[in-house]
Amino acid sequence: MKRLTYRLFTIILIFYFGNALGQAQKPAYIIDKTAKARIDSTLKSLVDEGSIAGVSALIFEKDKEVYFNAFGYADREAKIPMKRNTIVNIFSMTKPITGVALMKLYEKGAFQLDDPVSKYAPEFANTQVYAGLDASGKPRFEAQKRAMTIRDLTRHTSGLPYDTGISSLDSLIREKNPLNSENTLTQMAEKLGSLFLFAQPGEKWIYGVSVDVQALLVERISGKSYDEYLKSEIFEPLGMKETRYVVPQSDFKRWAASYRKDKDGKLTRVPDEEAHAFGSKKWALNPGGHGLTSTVDDYMRFARMLVNQGTLGNATLLKPETVKLMATDQLDESITNRMWLPSKGQVGFGIDFAVRVRPPASAEENNGVVGEFFWDGAASTLFWVDPVNELTAVLFVQIFPFDGKLHKKFRDAVYGAYRSKSN
Repeated sequence: MKRLTYRLFTIILIFYFGNALGQAQKPAYIIDKTAKARIDSTLKSLVDEGSIAGVSALIFEKDKEVYFNAFGYADREAKIPMKRNTIVNIFSMTKPITGVALMKLYEKGAFQLDDPVSKYAPEFANTQVYAGLDASGKPRFEAQKRAMTIRDLTRHTSGLPYDTGISSLDSLIREKNPLNSENTLTQMAEKLGSLFLFAQPGEKWIYGVSVDVQALLVERISGKSYDEYLKSEIFEPLGMKETRYVVPQSDFKRWAASYRKDKDGKLTRVPDEEAHAFGSKKWALNPGGHGLTSTVDDYMRFARMLVNQGTLGNATLLKPETVKLMATDQLDESITNRMWLPSKGQVGFGIDFAVRVRPPASAEENNGVVGEFFWDGAASTLFWVDPVNELTAVLFVQIFPFDGKLHKKFRDAVYGAYRSKSN
């Protein structure tokens, strides 16, 4: 009887302490009930106050879906609600996809990051560099001090701009119109190469057409058209069935309208023939820096591949060390001229991602975790990868002009109130 009592007591102890240990080891989630309510309230208020027409957000944490919701309208005029399968223009969220496309070839040894771009695209061998205006106000140009490299393309230090803010230079860009949808990537490169760099390679962070040139390199090195390369090497392996340059007419009804906010905060619909001009038909240009459309679930598959260090399910796109390289700040401290990049927070820039290098310095800055990498799009879409918490977030809206305050509110809703280092 004593032996039976002892055994029963032992079983109870094992059960109790084992259960307690299991509870202690259970991972804490960033997205708990409080966070979900906070995100819901934030997104709903943005719609209710008229800042946006519609919004959807999807968050995974520790390889588990922990949040999804949608508020408002994909098409306000037709009263079509924002849904999980709503298609949006992702604009510059195309860029990280191009970065992955390029780095797949890097892993195969097809190029080195410090190779000159002209090795694969001789159109840029003799591109001149803007050197200021002369006494009569005409632009002066000089030779490159060193060759533009592929690393320069991936971190936006190539000197290739979208525009410059200098009328005499911007008129040259408009005249050549390298990103005209009727141009092939090769024709784009010919026109870009005949224009100019706005700074010497490696000296300034200048957001521009660098990633479109990356797409050209993928096309040249792989021997495939860029859209076919994306389909076979990224979209099909990851099951991204609705990420594409061209939206089939049968899916137009799911394609979100775009809206523009005026100085008084009023939303005006961008005409569909303008907002959907690129994706409604097949064009000669397959740009690396913009142009893709996607759904929130599709883009999340791309983000989850990154947080899983290059793998999702049975598909492995990149090695962990390659993802780490992409998510490592590539900007030397000597590169102090960084346009508007500091507005993103305490960040540097890796390979086609912004990379958080320090925690937010104040409550006014974007919230986030050191080590995260992210990017956004012109219509205020956003995604980020938080490796520390194994968290990925995708936010879809279609609002112009770009709204960084919206991103700040969403990030605060995800992570909670700002806490200084002293807290």
